[in-house]
Amino acid sequence: SPALNKAKTAGIAVVGVDVAANGADATAQTNNVQAGEIACQFLVEKLGGKGNVIIQNGPQVSSVIDRVNGCKSVLKKSPDIKILSDDQDAKGSREGGLNVMQNHLTRLPKIDAVFTINDPQAIGTDLAARQLNRKNIVITSVDGAPDVETALKADTQVQASAGQDPFMIAQKAVEIGQDLLNGKKPAQQITLLPSTLITRANVKDYKGWSAPR
Repeated sequence: SPALNKAKTAGIAVVGVDVAANGADATAQTNNVQAGEIACQFLVEKLGGKGNVIIQNGPQVSSVIDRVNGCKSVLKKSPDIKILSDDQDAKGSREGGLNVMQNHLTRLPKIDAVFTINDPQAIGTDLAARQLNRKNIVITSVDGAPDVETALKADTQVQASAGQDPFMIAQKAVEIGQDLLNGKKPAQQITLLPSTLITRANVKDYKGWSAPR
């Protein structure tokens, strides 16, 4: 925030992209609560509303906190869903997801599903399950990155990801910035863009991050 306050003092409009930034004039980001909700609703439906679930957490920035809160709000509606862990930080990385999942698999004899806060952690989680020959685990995440497109088309346990649109987020941020320079403030300080669930059933029709615009 000190750097952003200096920019504002100098008359520079500041728009946060992807995560909330203290001191920004406005923010454009994915509706991360909704992303967590749809990823975990898919998970609940796959489990038939019953089973042992891990929420694999990450760095405590606003987007991660919102995703986890969205997931929890859905899971708590199913009393037969038991959350075994929700506080392990897998660092937002594939290696982190691998390490955290290895620890969980070693300690916990029955894991039915895992929600990870992003796709790299989901890929690492699947790798850990394969290394330890643990099957029938439903893995869902948030991002819709190219790696998860590959995972959804391959023989993995990754089943769904709440897809963001980085192109649209950046485009909206520039539009908001242009408006700010012209003296027009956005209706809300934070502009939320919805995510779309990508699954094995619809991934072939998904317009991914690298698709032509």
